Amino acid sequence: MTPGFSLRGRTALVTGARRGIGAAIAAGYAAAGADLILLARDAALEDTLEAIKLNGGGEATLITADFADPAEVGAVATALIRDRQVDILVNNAGTIRRAPAAETTPDDWQHVIDVNLNSTWAVTRPIGVAMVARGNGKIITIASLLSFQGGITVPAYTASKHAVAGLTKALANEWGASGVQVNAIAPGYISTDNTTDLRADGEREAAIRERIPAGRWGRPDDLVGAAVFLGSAASDYVNGHVLAVDGGWLAR
Repeated sequence: MTPGFSLRGRTALVTGARRGIGAAIAAGYAAAGADLILLARDAALEDTLEAIKLNGGGEATLITADFADPAEVGAVATALIRDRQVDILVNNAGTIRRAPAAETTPDDWQHVIDVNLNSTWAVTRPIGVAMVARGNGKIITIASLLSFQGGITVPAYTASKHAVAGLTKALANEWGASGVQVNAIAPGYISTDNTTDLRADGEREAAIRERIPAGRWGRPDDLVGAAVFLGSAASDYVNGHVLAVDGGWLAR
């Protein structure tokens, strides 16, 4: 591996690493040499831990917290940095609830905003403050194509992902001079649990796939290269950027 892309000697905290994009990034970071801290809703991460081991990863620590409770997530992050240095933070934990705007309940709205935005902030603030004090660090948040577009039947998700993109830029402005780079990755249409309903709808699936210049849905592994780049020294002059990894969707 080119030295600038190595994560050896670095500790990465990845949220929502039980499956999908988070699990793929955790395994990819292990292959790049990082030690892992996995922050997840529950402890059922056997597959992720096995993938980390198979990829030659070093130490892997599991911590649990409920991302629907930002106060709990913030308390866990604050306690963590008393004992561990976090060099790279990957905010991946997220959720989606699909319903037309007129049928979106207050509970649905609040749940999505709490998981996708408020808990992201609750993790990022204490860890980012420690990075600023130390003078280096990398923060990467998983955004979405709906950080740029409106989508349909996902108003809370769209609002949260627009907010995540804005928060990325705001923190980059404040923390960049202290050696902390804050960026985001906006995945395209990826085959994960969040897109199960879309892929099960034959007409909708075909319409989406036909618009993607790459001619296929993305896979979680398609995000790993971008995550390693943004977590490594190779991206030291990249700050406040939302990197689309979408097979060309936004270019169509």
